[in-house]
Amino acid sequence: MTRVGLVLGAGGVRGQAYHSGVLAVLEHDFGFDPRTAEVIVGTSAGSITGTLLRFGVSAQDLAAWTVKAPLSGDDDLLRQMAEVPIPELDPLRPLQVLRRLPRPPGRHMVARALIRPWQFRPLAAGLALLAPGRHDIVEQLAALRELERSAWPDRDLWVCAVRRRDGRRIVFGRPGSPPAPVHLAVAASCAVPGYFTPVEIGGHTYVDGGAHSPTNAAILRGRGLDLVIIVSPMSGPGNGLGFFAASRRHAARLLRREVRALEEAGTRTVVFSPGPAEQEAMGDDPMSRHRLDAVVQRAFLEAGKTASTPAVRALLRLAAEGP
Repeated sequence: MTRVGLVLGAGGVRGQAYHSGVLAVLEHDFGFDPRTAEVIVGTSAGSITGTLLRFGVSAQDLAAWTVKAPLSGDDDLLRQMAEVPIPELDPLRPLQVLRRLPRPPGRHMVARALIRPWQFRPLAAGLALLAPGRHDIVEQLAALRELERSAWPDRDLWVCAVRRRDGRRIVFGRPGSPPAPVHLAVAASCAVPGYFTPVEIGGHTYVDGGAHSPTNAAILRGRGLDLVIIVSPMSGPGNGLGFFAASRRHAARLLRREVRALEEAGTRTVVFSPGPAEQEAMGDDPMSRHRLDAVVQRAFLEAGKTASTPAVRALLRLAAEGP
């Protein structure tokens, strides 16, 4: 028996397209059905992908839905979601986001920094303090209201967000975490600081889980898994001096640290992240819906090459055996 975890990282609209391309090739060519993962960890765009998988959407249909291709006959959820109009988003311009004055840290954040400095991430805290954005993420994800009356899936779905009060990562769906409706947990996980309005759940407001980590893969350490498959749209070799290149390098550093933590705990890992070809297709606006078909196609082809290497193929063969 092989116990597999699946980690789906942040990356905006184009990151979600990257997920669908990678997962489609793993399902189609290597026999791994991502719906069979024992636990799925989703951050930001990854929380949308993970939620759809947990509600029965296949990787093939996920890719088809992304590029508006015909769906199979058994994905009623995607058919209903496809009927909901999606508002266009302005380009994500980091300088405009950072130009607005942040709020000062409150006592809860200061106390956490003093009492538990080893758990405190200054970058996550700083992003949580950014002035609220002007876009409504709940409206943007209106299609997910199809899940509004749904209980959490029976199989583990962990959705990562950051609580603004103290900058702490909250993992909705994990035992001991605050209760939340599925669609609001996903919205909170996707609420990019300074771009989207924070999402209120249970009297607290939350922003994008990517503020803490673009993947949050290390939360699976100690889960007793044999293999963790990580799809990280935001990492990879960031070439150049721009903001997005720097953010890729930062995400790659965090990912290496998290992979090391998993492997030191005895869990093998397989990582998919965009190389130069995929990054060229994805561009520098993660919120753009243009040319998503190119992102899916490039992710499918390049992930197929990675998965075809002997070491990765052997691990994926174990994953395909399932629980």
